[in-house]
Amino acid sequence: MVRVVLPKASPSARPLPPADPIVPAPAVAIPDQLSAFSSQSPRDRVMCSRGRAYPDLLAGFAGDHVGAADLVTRPRDAAEVSRVLEICEANEWSCVPFGGGTSVVGGVDAALARGGRAATVALDLAALSGVYEVDQTSRLARIGAGTLGPALEQELAAHGLTLRHYPQSFEFSTLGGWLATRAGGHYATGPTRIDELCHALTTVTPRGVLATHRHPSSGAGPEAARLLLGSEGALGVITEAWMRVVPKPRWRASASVAFADFHAGVAAARALAQSGLYPSNARLLDATEAKLHRVREGGTSVLLIGFESADHPMTAWLARAIELAKDHGGTIVSGPTESDSASPSGGRAGGEASMTSAAGAWRQAFFDAPYLQSALLSIGILSDTFETACTWTQFPELHARVVGAVSRALDETCGGGLVSCRFTHVYPDGPAPYYTFVGELRDVSQWRAIKAAASDALSSAGGTITHHHAVGRTHQPWYERERPALFGTALSSVKQAWDPRGILNPGVLVR
Repeated sequence: MVRVVLPKASPSARPLPPADPIVPAPAVAIPDQLSAFSSQSPRDRVMCSRGRAYPDLLAGFAGDHVGAADLVTRPRDAAEVSRVLEICEANEWSCVPFGGGTSVVGGVDAALARGGRAATVALDLAALSGVYEVDQTSRLARIGAGTLGPALEQELAAHGLTLRHYPQSFEFSTLGGWLATRAGGHYATGPTRIDELCHALTTVTPRGVLATHRHPSSGAGPEAARLLLGSEGALGVITEAWMRVVPKPRWRASASVAFADFHAGVAAARALAQSGLYPSNARLLDATEAKLHRVREGGTSVLLIGFESADHPMTAWLARAIELAKDHGGTIVSGPTESDSASPSGGRAGGEASMTSAAGAWRQAFFDAPYLQSALLSIGILSDTFETACTWTQFPELHARVVGAVSRALDETCGGGLVSCRFTHVYPDGPAPYYTFVGELRDVSQWRAIKAAASDALSSAGGTITHHHAVGRTHQPWYERERPALFGTALSSVKQAWDPRGILNPGVLVR
């Protein structure tokens, strides 16, 4: 059982950064070859030197920018990306490809990337932005890697299309970052990962440009794209990609179902994942998660079910999903609701606003969570998340081990706390559980202890170290245990062939 202990506020975190960040003088000057698109302003250096992992947040609140990148480059095309890599290789400087800076696993840490090298260069891809080309017939779009989520969707909307990839970091993350970290997005079933939406991509390495072949599917040997997807800037710099896009959804249908027993909700989620109905939303929240995110009080778990289509109403699909949930003891607490965005009234319940009240509350809480984390930190409350994926058979034991290990770590480091769980994605063979923990903040050592306890528990119970947060530097020890040793050797060989001086994001994927 998880003990819910509300932590007391602590004065340890005082978010009082100076107007102009204080950073050490850069170790090197901007080379003439890069001067047209580079900066050493304190603000630019600070903004491109860390991600959003918990240690990053603590350092930011403390005004600690000691490890800031020495210079920031913003290449405007692939040729300028190549020039940056040439200069870094010639001088043996570390180079960290930088998208939106939303990594929560230490994936864009300039200080750690430096190692013993003379300098670290942040390669900011912001200038490689925009939807360059749209193929309406094949439903494909060529998009710059530095394109932020909102801009990407806005440009596609002009063509009546959407990528429908909405990670929690959507506002501030980029297409290149999603591809480099194999991000999970909007759909709870079916094409849930950015991998499945990628048609082809172009990557610049220190040894040349690698553009993968454009095809819907191929049996011609191992896919080169599969090696680049998830490479986290350690093998090359993704500059653009052809992405699979779809018409904007017109019909939506949703409902929320409560379960007195969490594991009955798990069984319902499994039935839904294995039904072939492919809901766009099938998120199960345990009772603590439902309460934390203002979805439902009363100690019950909630399964949020949603369907959407650009082709036809989803009435029958939702009805069958509700039947499955009821078969496992579920009770409808919101909905069923349906909408047609093309109708004058927006459908039976008002178009986009037609989602069930529970689903609407969850959606808002989902996007508010990163802001809430910073607000909690400012008053001395530690809160963070971790995630995994496992088989349905493994889940009961994995869940018990994880909750037990994290609860004990919270007791030891914070004097108590709470742990909650939700499913972000569900597959026919297993769920992707996502855990939140909260406790009283004293220092970063607490976070490290809790994170290690959680990672050890995941690893020992057979879960993956990450479902969609990527490896970065935080997960590296457990990733090395998880991946086959022979594949690690092969990955090192690829790194040596494409990046022989090891300048690209040192310490990530290959140590």
